[in-house]
Amino acid sequence: MNRCTEHRAPLPPPTPWALHMSWHDLLFIHWPVPVESLRRLVPGPLDIDTFAGRAWIAVVPFRMTNVRPRGLPTLPWLSRFAELNVRTYVRPGGPDHGTGQGGVYFFSLDAANPVAVTAARRFFHLPYFRARMSNRHDDGWVRYRSDRTHRGAAPATFEGRYRPIGEPYLAAPGSLDAFLTERYCLYTLDRHGRLMQGNIHHDPWPLQPAEAHIATNTMLEPLGLEVPAAAPLLHFAKRLGVTADRLFKVC
Repeated sequence: MNRCTEHRAPLPPPTPWALHMSWHDLLFIHWPVPVESLRRLVPGPLDIDTFAGRAWIAVVPFRMTNVRPRGLPTLPWLSRFAELNVRTYVRPGGPDHGTGQGGVYFFSLDAANPVAVTAARRFFHLPYFRARMSNRHDDGWVRYRSDRTHRGAAPATFEGRYRPIGEPYLAAPGSLDAFLTERYCLYTLDRHGRLMQGNIHHDPWPLQPAEAHIATNTMLEPLGLEVPAAAPLLHFAKRLGVTADRLFKVC
């Protein structure tokens, strides 16, 4: 399993990995947004992380393979499915936590596998939603569609096509690209409202510049947000192997 740490800050405490997966054909779609537009959406124990004074929100479509919990093999009906995330960037703050490790906060995670959705909600306390999803390669493009079908959840749809348009590169330390992509932990609240952290491990992102044609994107509407009018910042990644650790309570 990939536990490489030389390229990023250490993430204590070390815990046994819980989940292995591979991410494919991932597109980062990022927009800068005012910090105050996200404050009501992010739990109080977390500060919104900024770059040059601006917060960022992202819609991230991709597909996963080789998904398996520790100690179990991959299963054809469980280990391959599409996923689409809506996320921002945070760090623990305030008098109780100081300034902790910068990480990801997920507003939603739509997935095409109902078993994975149920397991992620229960064991990782993440806002996963069932969705009807498709993705395929077509003449160099990835064509992607997601329609949320989760019972009782607000509808949300993404449809578009995207592709890389340049050679892979590694984000320079301290750059905006690194700020947006080189994140090695997530934060969430458990059912008791306690702040939890989960570390992930992978090699640096093999980023490529990208282009996208987005026909429909209502993924921000359930948050009460509009898609910014400005053109998004786009990055593509072909493949990345990942392990995720168990959650632990932030002290």
